[in-house]
Amino acid sequence: MGWFQKFTAKLFGKDPDDGLENAWEGEEAVHQIDYNDKEQRDDYVKNCLERMADATRELENLTFEYDMVTSYLKDMEEIEALPPEESEQLKECAKQVALLQDSKTSFMERPHRITDEKYQQIERIVDEVEEGYRKLSEAEEYQEAIRQDLSRLEGEKHAYLYRKNEVMGVIADTRGMAVICVAALGLCILLLLFLQFFLDMDTKIGYLVTAGAAALTITIVYVRHLDARRELRRVENGINKIILLQNKVKIRYVNNTNLLDYLYLKYGVSSAKELTELWENYKIEKEEREKYRRAELELDYNQQELLQMLKRYQIKDPAIWLHQTEAILDPKEMVEIRHNLIIRRQSLRRRMDYNREVVAGGSQKEIKELVERYPQYAKEIMAAVEEYEKKFAKG
Repeated sequence: MGWFQKFTAKLFGKDPDDGLENAWEGEEAVHQIDYNDKEQRDDYVKNCLERMADATRELENLTFEYDMVTSYLKDMEEIEALPPEESEQLKECAKQVALLQDSKTSFMERPHRITDEKYQQIERIVDEVEEGYRKLSEAEEYQEAIRQDLSRLEGEKHAYLYRKNEVMGVIADTRGMAVICVAALGLCILLLLFLQFFLDMDTKIGYLVTAGAAALTITIVYVRHLDARRELRRVENGINKIILLQNKVKIRYVNNTNLLDYLYLKYGVSSAKELTELWENYKIEKEEREKYRRAELELDYNQQELLQMLKRYQIKDPAIWLHQTEAILDPKEMVEIRHNLIIRRQSLRRRMDYNREVVAGGSQKEIKELVERYPQYAKEIMAAVEEYEKKFAKG
């Protein structure tokens, strides 16, 4: 039976807390209430009962917490009172748990070599990684070879174009020289005719020399022109062949680029080197995760062993010691925890005393005084108390 349920039994009897008449001094007194007014009187009684109900609920919570803290303190006494041999076994088991917990914490806090997303990505294609690396390497090497071919062909093309410009210049020059030769020949003939007919000079030798020089010059120019034309055809054929080769190589380049894009997308990388690095990091990460998994299993085993050991020693709440193994291993840590628990228990005790004696006791005293001062309303007040008590019990 809680404090609220004991209220009616103590209301008109001798209250063991009557000596706490001044305990309510911290609360503000209620004045100017007309107790003959039913509405004001009911509100006043209801307010007192609500304060008692709140205090009762708070007491239940505080009592639970107080009992739990007391249980922890008793568990500590039990652990400290163990015989040396059993104490040593407990410490050894606690040491193993502490080491494994530290190892687990270190793993969780360490910087991971690859992200979980990348780890899962490699895990999905773990059987294809080596083949994928081979395909990527071959495609990248082929891509580089194609680039070199394109670069070489482009260089050859520029060389041919440069040669074409030179040959075009030679053709233009030979045409110009041919025109000059013809013009010079015409002038020479006119001069010889002038000398022959107007000056009556013998110009036979002049005609022979002019004809020979003209024939030789025109032959040389013509041969050079023909050579230039042949060279032009050869250069243009070379340019056409290079363009055809370029087109063929460009098609290979596009196809290989598409293949590389697909492989990069498939393996989630941007190069064969990145895939290799991911693979190496994945293997290391996998090994570390496997170690962590084994350590977790070992930690769980040792924790269960520690729990069983504590249960054998009649420890009421053994689970809490899984998270404070330092106290089992270090007496100073045990003293520190005990000190904190004692302070907590004292604080809980003060709050329990306040709710029991000041809040509940003060409210009880007010209702008792009201009944004694106005006995004509005693039945009505008691009926309100009983009704609120039933409501409180249901709630």
